[in-house]
Amino acid sequence: MNFVEELRWRGMIHDMMPGTEEYLAKGVGAASSESVNADSHIATAYVGIDPTADSLHIGHLVGVMILRHFQRCGHRPIALVGGATGMIGDPSGKSAERNLLDEATLRHNQDGIKKQLAKLLDFDAKIPNAAVMVNNYDWMKGMSFLDFIRDTGKLITVNYMMAKDSVKKRFSGEGDGMSFTEFTYQLVQGYDFLHLYETMDCRLQLGGSDQWGNITTGTELIRRKLQGEAYALTCPLIKKADGTKFGKTESGNIWLSPAYTSPYKFYQFWLNTSDEDAKSYIKIFTMLDRDQIDALIAEQEATPHLRPLQKRLAEEVTVMIHSREEYEKAVEASAILFGGATAETLKKLDEETLLAVFEGVPTFRIAVADVLGTSFVDLAVERAPIFPSKGELRKLVAGGGVSLNKEKVEDAARVVTADDLIAGKYLLVQKGKKNYYLIIAE
Repeated sequence: MNFVEELRWRGMIHDMMPGTEEYLAKGVGAASSESVNADSHIATAYVGIDPTADSLHIGHLVGVMILRHFQRCGHRPIALVGGATGMIGDPSGKSAERNLLDEATLRHNQDGIKKQLAKLLDFDAKIPNAAVMVNNYDWMKGMSFLDFIRDTGKLITVNYMMAKDSVKKRFSGEGDGMSFTEFTYQLVQGYDFLHLYETMDCRLQLGGSDQWGNITTGTELIRRKLQGEAYALTCPLIKKADGTKFGKTESGNIWLSPAYTSPYKFYQFWLNTSDEDAKSYIKIFTMLDRDQIDALIAEQEATPHLRPLQKRLAEEVTVMIHSREEYEKAVEASAILFGGATAETLKKLDEETLLAVFEGVPTFRIAVADVLGTSFVDLAVERAPIFPSKGELRKLVAGGGVSLNKEKVEDAARVVTADDLIAGKYLLVQKGKKNYYLIIAE
């Protein structure tokens, strides 16, 4: 497979330095006949990951997918966790200083990220292009300030650094200016590229288009210090079709860790994308090939109401990040609100998914003693004012319009027992087709 061609049809290339395609095709520097690796067709590239949390979010997923394609094309991917750069904070796209992290937190975050990357990249040392994870804190922590400014700082002029967009914006009045710490960020990131070039023969850095200035500082360092050839390739920053930021919801980031974003919510995020966004996301966030994607887009255009593109996108990404089992649970959970789910399906839900499904519905917290042994009509009118009167409740029950835990209520006077409680504390009341109410017995 041709890596650049693969990214190109997927719409994942924004900028690419001249010579990059030739390097990848030959496995040698464009201006050199020297072999890059023992196996000359294997190239090495890296993506930097900011370790500000112990989980990646879907904004990171773009860079990781590029690494995944890179490895699938036979090359060696390096995931660089920016332990040192994370202590500084990247000014790119930021208008304020970032909180700095201590080493213990960075190590904890690195461990969490490694577990997630292991699902997406092959770290098996037995294969020639095994993925590698490194932390730039390991080579920066022992370096003195004097050593750094003498050996590295002298190679790049202040004029060169000031010309970068991330610096110019902050100096032209965006935000509160820039500290010397942030100003040096591009130099520290550039040193990472230099270090990986020297120690791991890494000649290509990949990243988002906002990283172009930082990446090219690295290629310039390599050129000036080692007279070496290094390359850069960036992907576009992903935005929604309406121009708003990708991956953000009202409740914040969509995380890969189920501890921060449940598999159900993760699945729903992809399922609820617009038709236009789904067309681009399915190319970027899945490994489906061109024929499969073209067929899905044609199916979507023929039957847009069935949303085949969103369903397949949600399936592929949820299975990739979580598992087939978690995907199936998310589909079942979705059917509770939007399909003909049964009481059995409802009772199989774990507490976290149940609360995620019914987030935002009217909720009533009632002492368990006031729930158990109480008639349904008293519970749903007096203790939890779901119905305005007992007369209206009885009328709706007679018409088959009231359900408790997805089962029709046949008798308004029926008594609520412990057997009715989901997970020992929840009752789901449904009025009509779309109105849900959650009672929590505390």
